[in-house]
Amino acid sequence: MKTTFLKIAFLSLSILTLVSCSSDKEDSDEVIIDYPTQDDPLTTSNAATYMVDANATKETVALFYNLKRLAKTKTAIGQQDAFNSFYQDAGGESDIKKNTGFDPAVLGSDFMFITDKNNNEQANNWFYQQELKITSDVKNAYAKGIINTFSWHLREPYNDESFYTADMTSEQKATAFKSILPGGANNEWYKKKLDKVASVVSNLKGANGELIPIIFRPFHEFDGNWFWWGADYCTADEYKKAYQFTVDYLKNTKGVHNILYAFSPDNSYTTEAAYLNRYPGDKYVDIIGMDNYGDFNNQGQTGSDKANSKLKILSDYAKAKVKIAALTETGYRVTNTNPAINDWFSTLLYSALTKNDIQISYVMFWNNNTDGYYVPNGSVSNTADFKTYSLKTKSALVNSLPKMYEMPK
Repeated sequence: MKTTFLKIAFLSLSILTLVSCSSDKEDSDEVIIDYPTQDDPLTTSNAATYMVDANATKETVALFYNLKRLAKTKTAIGQQDAFNSFYQDAGGESDIKKNTGFDPAVLGSDFMFITDKNNNEQANNWFYQQELKITSDVKNAYAKGIINTFSWHLREPYNDESFYTADMTSEQKATAFKSILPGGANNEWYKKKLDKVASVVSNLKGANGELIPIIFRPFHEFDGNWFWWGADYCTADEYKKAYQFTVDYLKNTKGVHNILYAFSPDNSYTTEAAYLNRYPGDKYVDIIGMDNYGDFNNQGQTGSDKANSKLKILSDYAKAKVKIAALTETGYRVTNTNPAINDWFSTLLYSALTKNDIQISYVMFWNNNTDGYYVPNGSVSNTADFKTYSLKTKSALVNSLPKMYEMPK
């Protein structure tokens, strides 16, 4: 959990497919034989049958397929608010590009300001200005071939002001999540929030008018108690129902077909059974994720190995169920009083992402801001560590991605 914040059938044979998974010379001639096997039944022909949305747009199906394929050789590197949040408010290019010369492979955004009660969709409204900025960034990222993912720090339904339980009364904490379920006192409030999400996502379009695919990660870090959707404030069944309602409403009621759905607890689990305790089901999840700051918080190789074992649970499940595994949030925040850790990126994180034959499609770091950073911008002490990490065989910035929104031909 970050402490500073403002701001994802049938089997059919297909043809041999050439895929450039990387601009690295070592991968440039890689051949993927695209036919089903016992270990990997996914093909370009049947990809949609493994997805939450059987009617997903072709670009969204391609994103699912390519994310799954990418994980065999690379992990895409991303950052939250990469084009708007900079260390020391430096502005300009993303801090990742300042360091490496290339933009991230994944851009993280948030529906928080977009669905804020104060967003009146007027040009002079600060929240609407944030909406325009976010949607513009998403479109620019898509045009560059970058993957877009959205979290949602949704305000609680009573005062509609905070997502943190620390700002709520005991009664509000006990009833808020239950109240948004069908039949609950705040279900209509919740549907209006989803209406706004649906409207925005349905208007994210590329240069040719095609809908831009996004990954949507609702109710994340639910195994903690810091958000009002946390495990202390709803049963496992209630959590599943809310997640399922969210997907069904967007997909079926609102007809939104450019979303991959991601499920991501924090790092509290150590077994598959614990991970799946609140899992809404394979029909509702495309991306099997985890947020993990704690194991990387100055825990050395021991913490890295713990993270790896948890990621292996995700990877194994994703392989078995034809899902996508991802480290949906992580990072170690460096400030004036919290110094960088030697080799945090190139050794500790990289080993967690690659040991034990795991397949992780992407990793996303939290945003940089005025007085701290998760990703060094090129002028700080651990600049070389991040650049070394970004150049490793299994790391990918945007320059090392295949065409994520096109099926290989």
